[in-house]
Amino acid sequence: MNTIETERLVLRRFAPQDAAGLFAYLQAPIASCFLSLTLADLNDAARMVAERGADDKSIAVCLRSTGQLIGDLFAEPEGDTFSVGWNFNPQFAGRGYAHEAASALFADLFTRRAARRLYAYVEDTNTSSQKLCERLGMRQEGAFKEFVSFKNDEAGAPIYENTLQYALLHHEWQRQQAS
Repeated sequence: MNTIETERLVLRRFAPQDAAGLFAYLQAPIASCFLSLTLADLNDAARMVAERGADDKSIAVCLRSTGQLIGDLFAEPEGDTFSVGWNFNPQFAGRGYAHEAASALFADLFTRRAARRLYAYVEDTNTSSQKLCERLGMRQEGAFKEFVSFKNDEAGAPIYENTLQYALLHHEWQRQQAS
């Protein structure tokens, strides 16, 4: 992973010093799709940071001014298509960090990594991620009813969630950049 710098952020490979920052938002994930990543303690966080630091799919998002981890992105390649997503510490919500980070990632994927298509899955209850997709120029391609379950009800039966798929093609992104 090449380091990417924006006005306020640094996007880089995960490093050992990121464990406390990761624990801060994965000890109780907000979005249900991240429930399986719940961390019990700092030792779990250190293990996850080591795993994420070993590949190019996971991207740490840090404040440029302090180096503090505030969230993460992922970009999983599937040929010339990438599945993308984000997870940010809610303490840093509403400041445009997710948009700034994802915009920089999209530019890198389309220019340096020759992506043809990016797509993201978002639960239909996660309106902040839906709005972010739209601000990034992604269009909703579909809605999958009762697509996936991340938790069970009191009786142990799966609770299925509806999932939206958003996507952006390289030529659509180029057109946005030109305007």
